[in-house]
Amino acid sequence: MYGTVFNIQRFCVSDGNGIRTTVFLKGCPLACKWCHNPDGMSASAILAFYEDLCISCKRCAGVCDRNAHFADGVRLDRSKCTLCGKCVTACPAGALEIIGKRYSAEQVIDECLKDKTFYENSGGGITLSGGEPLYQAEFATEILELARRAGLDTAVETSGCVDRSKIADAARFSDTFLFDYKVTGADKSLNYTGSDGRAALENLDYLGSIDKTVILRCPIIPGVNDDEEHFRAIAAIGNKYKNIVRIEVLPYHRFGLGKSKSMGVEPPFVAEEFTAERVCDMRAAIAAHYLGEVVSV
Repeated sequence: MYGTVFNIQRFCVSDGNGIRTTVFLKGCPLACKWCHNPDGMSASAILAFYEDLCISCKRCAGVCDRNAHFADGVRLDRSKCTLCGKCVTACPAGALEIIGKRYSAEQVIDECLKDKTFYENSGGGITLSGGEPLYQAEFATEILELARRAGLDTAVETSGCVDRSKIADAARFSDTFLFDYKVTGADKSLNYTGSDGRAALENLDYLGSIDKTVILRCPIIPGVNDDEEHFRAIAAIGNKYKNIVRIEVLPYHRFGLGKSKSMGVEPPFVAEEFTAERVCDMRAAIAAHYLGEVVSV
C-alpha cells in the first residue's frame, strides 16, 4: 500500500502523549479558511517556491524543459510544471521543494521505528495528521496496523468529516483520536470549513459508543469562533463524552501564510494572533463549564 506524505516530523510533543513522530498525509475534504497546513489540502504533490531563499541564480530556468521558470529565475508558471524535480536539484539555495512524496506503509513505519526508544521512555508513539489522514483511509489504516504490530502507540488527528467506515477501520488500530471541533453551528461551519460539521459530530458519537480515547482539539480563530457560545459548546461536548480525556485549545497562528505564498496562492484568511493573556482567558472560559482538563498547545 502506497500513499502520499508531505512531512514526517520527529520529536513532536503536542500531537498526543509523550514524544511522537507525526506523519502528515496529503489530501483533505475540507477547506478551512485559516488552515495552517494548506500544503496538505491537495492530495497531489506540489512545487513550493520560497522566494525569500531565492538568490536569482537562474539555474532553475536553465534546466527546465517545460519553460515553467521565467528567465529571471524568480517567477514560476505552475501550469507548465510537471514536477520532474530538475529545478529542485539544481537550486543551490533550497528555494524549491516538491511537497508530497510517495511512501509505502512499511517505509513510514521503518522511519518511525528509528525513534522507538524515545517512545518507550516517554509513553509516546506515532500520530497520523494532515491534511486529513483518513482522506487516504486505506493507507492510513495500514500504517496504523503495522505500527500496532510493532508495539507502537498510535494516534490519529482527524476532523471527523469522513465516512463512518473510515473512522471505524482506523479505530481498530488507533489508541487515541485527536478530534477537531472547529465551529459551532452548521451554517457557520459550512461557510468557514466547507462542511456543516454534522458528520464530525456523528463520528464523535460513534467513538463515544466504543469508548475510544479522544482528545478534543479546538482551533480558536479570531472573529470566527472566539466567543462565549463556542466556548460553552466545547465544554458541553467535553462533558457529554466520558471517553474525552482532555480539551486542547489551539490558538490561531500565521504559519500557514508563508506556505500559501510558497504555493503561489493568496491565503483566504489573515488575522492577528492572540496575545498570551487572551489565550489564558479563552482557556478559562472553557474550563469554567468543563469538568476536566483544559490546556493550550
